[in-house]
Amino acid sequence: MKSPSVADIPALLKLLVDGGVEFIVVGGVAGVVNGAARVTFDLDVVYRRTIENIARLARALDGHSPYLRGVPLGLPFIWDEKTISAGLNFTLDTDLGSLDLLGEIAGGGQYESLIADTFVVEAYGLQCACVTLDKLIELKTAAGRPKDLEAIAELESLREERQQPPRS
Repeated sequence: MKSPSVADIPALLKLLVDGGVEFIVVGGVAGVVNGAARVTFDLDVVYRRTIENIARLARALDGHSPYLRGVPLGLPFIWDEKTISAGLNFTLDTDLGSLDLLGEIAGGGQYESLIADTFVVEAYGLQCACVTLDKLIELKTAAGRPKDLEAIAELESLREERQQPPRS
């Protein structure tokens, strides 16, 4: 399977929503939803780790060639409930592009810990949960990767703009 270099984010979101998967959008897409201008090439979500949701997640991606990103092609990898239950975080390439499925995220924990810091957004005609701007800044700070630290300045500027009283 050859993965596209840029994820088809609307198609990935539709796959998860239509599959009934409980998830929260984080990462670059959450930044864009919150007003950032940065380009993102993948979809990052925190998924709920219940037995039922893991089953929905396995079914949703079935038929879309999920494979571990960075792993040589040809190594055995079975995408199913057993694999998801045994793992936690999965960085996948699919025939729709890159998808990072996080059972837990630095600075936010699991789905249940993170859900209070979300809002429902309509994107591409779909409704899904997305982390708030404040929580996204916390998550990127906790991740501490150079690309996250670069994004924080823009996100903090957005937060400051929102806190300013309107000009008259």
